[in-house]
Amino acid sequence: MPNPQTDTKLDTLTGLIEKAKSQGADAAEAVMVDGTSLSVAVRMGETEKVDRSEGADLGLRVLIGKRQAVVSSSDTSDDALAELLDRALAMAKSVPEDPYCGIADPDQLATDIPDVDACDPTEHTADGLIALAKRAEDAARAVPGVTNSEGAEAGWDTSSVALASSNGFAQSY
Repeated sequence: MPNPQTDTKLDTLTGLIEKAKSQGADAAEAVMVDGTSLSVAVRMGETEKVDRSEGADLGLRVLIGKRQAVVSSSDTSDDALAELLDRALAMAKSVPEDPYCGIADPDQLATDIPDVDACDPTEHTADGLIALAKRAEDAARAVPGVTNSEGAEAGWDTSSVALASSNGFAQSY
C-alpha cells in the first residue's frame, strides 16, 4: 500500500540524484532514515529513567568515474541539500580512484520485493512501558530468595527507510 510519507522521501531522494547527475555525477544513490525511540528503566519498583529520541538522516553517495564520496546530513531543507550535493561532488573529484566502487547494474536489481508485514504500528507511551518494566521486575523479585534488583527496562522504536539510486532502484519500508 502506498505511503505518502515514504513517497515524499523517495521524491526527495530521486530529485537529489537527478541533480547529482545533471551536475556531473556518473551515478548516485541516496538514503533517508528517520526514527523515534522510547525507553524506560525501573529499579526496585521506582522509575529511574525515561528517554525519548527522534531523528532523521539523509545520506548521499556520488560517483564520478571510479571516484566516490559519501556525505550525510540531518537537515533536508533545499539549501542544505544543495550544499550537501556540492560537497559530495567536490569530494568525489578530489579522492583517489577506487577500482571496486560502483552501483548495481539495472539488470541486477530485485524486481519482486515482497510486502512483509514487519511493523507493529502501535506507538507505546512512557506510562505503558513503565508498567511493563515494573511487571518484569516484579516477576523477578517474586522468585524466592531474590531480595534486590538491578532493575528492568522496556523500550519501543520505529524507523522508516527510503533508498533510491540512479540505476532505477527506489524503495522504502
